[in-house]
Amino acid sequence: MESTIQNENPIGTEKVSKLLFQFSVPAIIGMTINALYNIVDRIFIGNSPDLGAIGLAAITICFPIMIIIMAVGILFGVGGATVFSINLGKGDIERANKAISNATTLLIVFGLLITIIGEIFLKDLLIAFGASEAMLPYSEEYLRIILLGALFQVLAMGMNNFLRANGKPKLSMMTMLIGAIINTILDPIFIYVFRMGMTGAALATIFSMFVSMLWGLYHFLKKSEPHRIRLKNMKLEADLALEVISLGIPGFLLQLSGGLLSAILNSSLLKYGGDIAVSAMGIVNSIQNLLILPVVGLNQGLQPIVSFNYGAKKHTRVKEAVLLGIKIASIISIAGFLVGQIFPKFMVSLFNQDPELLKFGEYAMRTWFKMTFLAGFQIVAANFFQAIGKPTKAMLLTLTRQILVLIPCIIVFSRLWGLSGILYAAPFADLTSTTITAIFFISFIRKYSLASSEKILEN
Repeated sequence: MESTIQNENPIGTEKVSKLLFQFSVPAIIGMTINALYNIVDRIFIGNSPDLGAIGLAAITICFPIMIIIMAVGILFGVGGATVFSINLGKGDIERANKAISNATTLLIVFGLLITIIGEIFLKDLLIAFGASEAMLPYSEEYLRIILLGALFQVLAMGMNNFLRANGKPKLSMMTMLIGAIINTILDPIFIYVFRMGMTGAALATIFSMFVSMLWGLYHFLKKSEPHRIRLKNMKLEADLALEVISLGIPGFLLQLSGGLLSAILNSSLLKYGGDIAVSAMGIVNSIQNLLILPVVGLNQGLQPIVSFNYGAKKHTRVKEAVLLGIKIASIISIAGFLVGQIFPKFMVSLFNQDPELLKFGEYAMRTWFKMTFLAGFQIVAANFFQAIGKPTKAMLLTLTRQILVLIPCIIVFSRLWGLSGILYAAPFADLTSTTITAIFFISFIRKYSLASSEKILEN
């Protein structure tokens, strides 16, 4: 039975390059679309005569909390999808199906907890994350509504991961595309036509997330779906829930560290550069997300291919897939690096035309992006360990850049060199974390190549 399932599933037999194209292109498009949620809000807010630069700063302050919401979606979405893929590769269909249902329960519970806790401590959180007196009313107005839609966002992200793991990357892409189109249409209507300001931007976002959530859930609730969410399987099983969490932890902590990084970065920027520096770096980070998220999308498409074949003990296919993924990811990150170096002023000008903001934004982007070309290798190589069920190594490597290197560098460099020190912390962290990841990855691949085709490497 097990060998039959492995042989029939195209993930275990189809040409790796074709599979990676089929799975990753929709995921890359989907993640690029996902980045547009934040960018579209910033563009319309930044160009609004009622909001402008202060609106950009306010939404930048909200970003760490929004990252926390995304982190929860990744924790149970990626974790559940990885458990599903590995068990599908092994031929354990029952456990694979339970993984999706258990992960859905966790998404619902934690999505609701975010809303409750966030609404209670909203003002305190914004102040802790660096909101100035001028920003605070705008940040409160925006985030209060975003938090009400936290459940929609985490479930939409979870379903996207499940669809990809279930061999339906195009449906996953459509889920995000529908939401992004709705958000792009509603933003100018709410902000400019109805003059709803920050409230309008937030309403457009959560309504689009709601539609994405419904679209994703529909495909796992219909009776024709063999791997659908079942009520009987939604009762949490301790061992399965822990496995989902353990395999989702690396991506979760990476996102969470991104929230902590944003909070510390915003506070440092406010101290050394004021509201303009916060606004400009909000733009720089939005552009960086747009350029880097395609690599994350590639990695999401790669994950079920690596996980299934690792579970099926097809070592050659595992190695072929990850090395091809690194090549493509490197091309994407090099392209992002070139955009940041050649067109920084133009990119910043799309969000706001303030001369002071443009001047600092151009300098900030060129400096912050100096080592971005390394990001493709670092992201794929670090997350490879998660895909093969080695969460400890994956967690260490995914946290290296932001937690172990970048945050300490921002704190230390800012005291030594002020605003420039903050900006140069990023390329230093990129170079350091890539070097560490390369040591772990190359060592593992060498050992893996020597392993027999019939044995799974244990160490």
